[in-house]
Amino acid sequence: MTKYLVRKFVKNSEEIERSEVRTAYGILASIVGIICNVFLFAVKLSIGVILNSLSVTADAFNNLSDAASSVISFIGVKMASKPADKDHPFGHGRVEYISALVVSFLILEVGFTFFKSAIGKIRNPEELDFQLVSVIILVLSVGVKLWLSLFNGRLGKKINSSVMKATSADAMGDVVTTTATIISILITRFSGVNIDGFVGLIVSLVVMYAGINIAKDTLMPLIGEAVDPQVYEEITKMVESYDGIVGSHDLIVHNYGPSHSMASIHAEVPNDVDIEISHEIIDGIERDVTKKMGIILVIHMDPVEVNNYSVLATRSVVEKVIGAIDEKVSIHDFRYVHGEEQINLIFDVVVPYEYDKERQVELKEIICERLCEVDARYRCVITMEKSYVAEHKNGIGK
Repeated sequence: MTKYLVRKFVKNSEEIERSEVRTAYGILASIVGIICNVFLFAVKLSIGVILNSLSVTADAFNNLSDAASSVISFIGVKMASKPADKDHPFGHGRVEYISALVVSFLILEVGFTFFKSAIGKIRNPEELDFQLVSVIILVLSVGVKLWLSLFNGRLGKKINSSVMKATSADAMGDVVTTTATIISILITRFSGVNIDGFVGLIVSLVVMYAGINIAKDTLMPLIGEAVDPQVYEEITKMVESYDGIVGSHDLIVHNYGPSHSMASIHAEVPNDVDIEISHEIIDGIERDVTKKMGIILVIHMDPVEVNNYSVLATRSVVEKVIGAIDEKVSIHDFRYVHGEEQINLIFDVVVPYEYDKERQVELKEIICERLCEVDARYRCVITMEKSYVAEHKNGIGK
């Protein structure tokens, strides 16, 4: 079904780097979500009224909020697809995150409303009217939501949409809550113990939890998050694959929407190569990355020594000394200035995020002491910095 819908409603569906194709995916997911959730709302509300069940009614209004969420997502996708203008030179892609944030607050509001109702039901339980046909319809609704979760999950993975992935997770949460509702009805029917209010309470908590997760996932790119390790590795491997590039560091990626990113990176080039040749290589890399990855890349050139044995040997010594102190620490931008009475070692040290200012100062002192033990002429000029890569994969690409 997913492949059929994509084939039918998304032209050039494989060209996902194009903004119009991405927009078509978003519109398709929103419309399908609206149709499915309005249908489920009508069915569950009818069943909830017939059974006098708070848990079923809560589940119904959760589906209505999901339908409203799909409407907001639809509007957000359309607004996010607007081209860049003089006030927004990087486009309007972040509107998609804002629309998802609005959706999360709607979900939280529904969850909190039924949390209060569930407390009332626990204090004053009401009799449930069991009907087999109602349970069967609820089971079918589980099937619809499960398909909707898989549908959004596949599309979200294909175009790397955080909003679709969040919608998929929310739909899977609905599968869990509706299943819990069915269980409560069956337990009440066969045991005589009315747990409707307690299950309604659980449903409301699951709904609020889903809302909090969606809010968190959409706030992250709005606030500014670390470079995804996979993206880091992909960009650095591509940059370093070109002849004339020795290495790279300090990759920063700015996200202006799911399909709009700008990045900067320092590329190390041999210091004995003509600057115009290196510049031509850099220009080519920037064009190729933009074409292949859809990321506007700006590269800063760092000339490095590649032939001087003394410099290379000294750098190796510095790396070994620092590795013995903490293997998670690395260096770059190494320069070697040989004076008459001292040797200046100038380099940047990249530390993990758990290093506070005091610990950084302490590390710098230890490095200087250890290197002076190697050669008393060494004088260190160290700049401390932290990686822009996601913390759990700090070591990648260093």
